[in-house]
Amino acid sequence: MPETPVPPVNDPFSTPPGFRSGFVALVGRPNVGKSTFVNQALGRKVSITASKPQTTRHRVAGVLSGDAFQLVLIDIPGFQKPRDALTQRMQNLVDTTISEVDAVLFILDGGERLGRGDRFIARALAASSVPKLVAVNKSDLAPRDREGRLEEEIAELVPGVEVRWVSARTGDGVAELVGRLVEVLPEGPRYFPPGVVTDQPEATLAAEFIREKLIAVMEEEIPHALAVEVLEMEPREENDLLYIRAAIYVERESQKPIVLGRGGAVIKQVGVEARKEIEWLLGSRVYLDLVVKVRKHWRRDGRMLDGLGL
Repeated sequence: MPETPVPPVNDPFSTPPGFRSGFVALVGRPNVGKSTFVNQALGRKVSITASKPQTTRHRVAGVLSGDAFQLVLIDIPGFQKPRDALTQRMQNLVDTTISEVDAVLFILDGGERLGRGDRFIARALAASSVPKLVAVNKSDLAPRDREGRLEEEIAELVPGVEVRWVSARTGDGVAELVGRLVEVLPEGPRYFPPGVVTDQPEATLAAEFIREKLIAVMEEEIPHALAVEVLEMEPREENDLLYIRAAIYVERESQKPIVLGRGGAVIKQVGVEARKEIEWLLGSRVYLDLVVKVRKHWRRDGRMLDGLGL
């Protein structure tokens, strides 16, 4: 008696012939727009953005999938001189990532002159044999009479590199650059199932959204001393809510009242704004419970950094 045929398994990782895939690291000085570029390329937010240094602390993968490709954009912290255990780990993360990817996108700020930081990054990239492209971001803010001169400076900085002008904020030139990045990828497997847009756990994304709102309202020196950790995240079936309890860590007692604000006004504002984004991210109603805790010198504490995933 003939065997009953087994239906084929729908493999989410199957790919057609000639499928291109790989990882592209976005490098540059802090605040040149790396995270904004990733969010614009994906059409959704996976990396937090702010105008202050050290906004990006993790390595965040933004996954863009098509029928014939899978491009993984790696958003990493900006190059910086390590000052403590936290910034040393961040710079180590940058160095390690560059050694592991298939290509590098060096992002420059079109509204500023090339500086020592850009030259330092260019020297670091010179030792890498992977394909490199340069994106001059904020093209909408760059004076038109500087374009030619800036491209000459870039040619001296990174000889033979291809230069693209983009605006991560408006999206101008982003789709074309994404297409070019796909072209430089090697043929390879699908690393993430279709529909996945980031490698970050939901708890990490929630913590980062909270930190983003804190950065937006804090004084200049406070954001560096802030960290956020989700302590609890569980559904409450009786009222159809996702309960999230998160700790905001500061380094000194004097910073705690600044985060709280007069009468709790600051932390209330942060909670309202962060809750909206977390609800959008998770697609469910959220009850957000924020507490402020003092952890002295947490940026130098290896065990604390391990617990925060940094």
